[in-house]
Amino acid sequence: MTRAAVLGAGSWGTTFAKVLADAGCDVTLHARRAALVTSISETRQNADYLPGVRLPDAVRATGDAAEALDGADVVVLAVPSQTLRGNLADWAPLLPGDASLLSLMKGVELGTTKRMSEVICEVTGAGADRVAALSGPNLAREIAEEQPSATVIACADTDRAAALQAACHTRYFRPYTNSDLVGCELGGAVKNVIALACGVAAGLGFGDNTRASLITRGLAETARLGMALGADVTTFAGLAGLGDLVATCSSPLSRNRTFGEHLGQGMSVAEVLEITKQTAEGVKTCRSVLDLARAHGVDVPITEAVVRVCHEGESAERMVREMMSREAKPE
Repeated sequence: MTRAAVLGAGSWGTTFAKVLADAGCDVTLHARRAALVTSISETRQNADYLPGVRLPDAVRATGDAAEALDGADVVVLAVPSQTLRGNLADWAPLLPGDASLLSLMKGVELGTTKRMSEVICEVTGAGADRVAALSGPNLAREIAEEQPSATVIACADTDRAAALQAACHTRYFRPYTNSDLVGCELGGAVKNVIALACGVAAGLGFGDNTRASLITRGLAETARLGMALGADVTTFAGLAGLGDLVATCSSPLSRNRTFGEHLGQGMSVAEVLEITKQTAEGVKTCRSVLDLARAHGVDVPITEAVVRVCHEGESAERMVREMMSREAKPE
């Protein structure tokens, strides 16, 4: 039986622990807060992030990272992207030497502009063949409720990708494999930024034409950056590209879209942060994506606009006006 450790007990980490258990794995879910560990152990649910969803008996919660990682064949990293480096510094000495390291995170690190797999390799010393990323239209609540969903596991080592695919394949969760780690990670990170823009537009009262325009041009923006970084452009037409982008930009379950909608309704970033409990990765990632694009000479106007709203105090209304008044170019 595959032994899996999931480090991070937010909504997606907890959901994926359930998926692994339903696929037949023995799963240990690591949470930092003792109260959450106790609650999961006693009630079989994560009431903070997934109330009403019963976790399988094969999921065991612990606050001890060493206990969670002991003998793990698969280590799943499910913490906010900007906290990964600090967390890994503590966990790296505990990692089994041959375990697969699977990232559920969708972000680009501030300051370094590194993708999550690059951070994992750098901090742990693991070879690139041990590191994989999971990305796709994966809204946690729907998957926790066992609604059918598909995803992509990207890894340079095709055999490892296939083993990870088998470890999380259930009757409701269908993973595909892909060797394009760059494209899959970049699609997952940038879609959060585009979802913020779609949320802003919804908050301003704009409808489907506006959202479809942002999704389409956002996909073009992501593909331009991806090609500059060596990604396979066809990745962006698949689950880790268009699929994830559509779900995140359209669903009320999307944290980034919801965050953007509050901004469009006139709230400040600080005010939105006060009323939300979960991480909207795009708020921080938009800055690192912009830095990455500028370093490679790639035009990313939607990302630029989101940065101005989230970090430079520009109003949502002005953001839309400036985007629509940009010089027209051939598509």
